[in-house]
Amino acid sequence: MTLNERCRQIEVILSDVDGVLTDGRITLDNRGNETKRFNNQDGMGIKLWQSTGRRFGLITLRNSEVVNLRAGELGIQIVRQGTVDKRPTFDEILAELRLTAEQACYLGDDLPDLPVIRAAGLGVAVADACTEVCDAADYVTKALGGSGAVRETIEMILKTQGRWKDAIRPYTEP
Repeated sequence: MTLNERCRQIEVILSDVDGVLTDGRITLDNRGNETKRFNNQDGMGIKLWQSTGRRFGLITLRNSEVVNLRAGELGIQIVRQGTVDKRPTFDEILAELRLTAEQACYLGDDLPDLPVIRAAGLGVAVADACTEVCDAADYVTKALGGSGAVRETIEMILKTQGRWKDAIRPYTEP
């Protein structure tokens, strides 16, 4: 199946957080407060995706209140944290949404993402993902994790589906 054929089927995008929506760095202060840096263009891409009536979700190994805060800002309702084995969680989400794996895109960067990258209809590795994830992915972004890789993926899918112009219309027409 070609990349365009894979993109045309996508109805939901699921993503890892650390190393995909962030650059993978986790900062802890002396009190144990955690900070992460998110890319605003990725956030805008997620909002554009959602504006087409599609869902975006997060599946992450770590538990972090920062992730809940960012998800809340972006209206992301599918948030699964503390997920050691991501594949069953991926399958559960698809069952809840009544979608098949072929209708799902998954973005990842490291070994815990590998089973989902392989299962998804469109498996995406960020540019700085580990070798095994890049090798298994259907698409490797040009952008690094935390630097627009999610936006790049969303644009590619929406353009392939012929939905990009409609998604950006509120910003491009007076």
